[in-house]
Amino acid sequence: MDKIKLEILGLSSSQSQSGSFALVLGEESGNRRLPIIIGMFEAQAIAIEIEKIVPNRPMTHDLFKSFALGFNFTVDEIVISDLKEGVFFAKIVCTDGIKSIEIDARPSDAIAIGLRFEVPIYTYENILSEAGIVLSDLSEEESGVKPEKEKKEEAKKAEPKNLSDQIKDTSSDQLKVMLDEALMKEDYEKAARIRDELNKRN
Repeated sequence: MDKIKLEILGLSSSQSQSGSFALVLGEESGNRRLPIIIGMFEAQAIAIEIEKIVPNRPMTHDLFKSFALGFNFTVDEIVISDLKEGVFFAKIVCTDGIKSIEIDARPSDAIAIGLRFEVPIYTYENILSEAGIVLSDLSEEESGVKPEKEKKEEAKKAEPKNLSDQIKDTSSDQLKVMLDEALMKEDYEKAARIRDELNKRN
């Protein structure tokens, strides 16, 4: 099965659930986006590495890197390998130069580790087809025009107090309309939640 290379496009705090973040991945040579909801700790670990901030003490993912290198293992690639009932699964592909081993991991942990080893992130076509969101009406330039502050203010105005309850009580047709609206506002976290609900119903 052919792998599709992904790149990290953004990381934003959730407007509907405290402590959650939306990690947005995009296919390198296409316009599909793959939003994944992750926890606060993993988001911090990813953000720290993206910004090249060196903490006073090693974080868990830094410890993994030191441990692996100490035993002459390195990471070759990260693969978002599966999607079951709205939950993403990932594999960390490691090698000691002789044999290759795949380690199961949450995508957030796998990506945090992959960033530290500076390795590519991949997924498969079936996962992008099922959970990917296509930016058809916006060009790449338009998708990054609005300042982050303005986008957050718009999201707060549009975000209901309890998004989960609203999604569950909404028809599939209306959810598709809400999904389009969320994409237009670049609210990937909300779009991901709506997508997951639609996938559960299909």
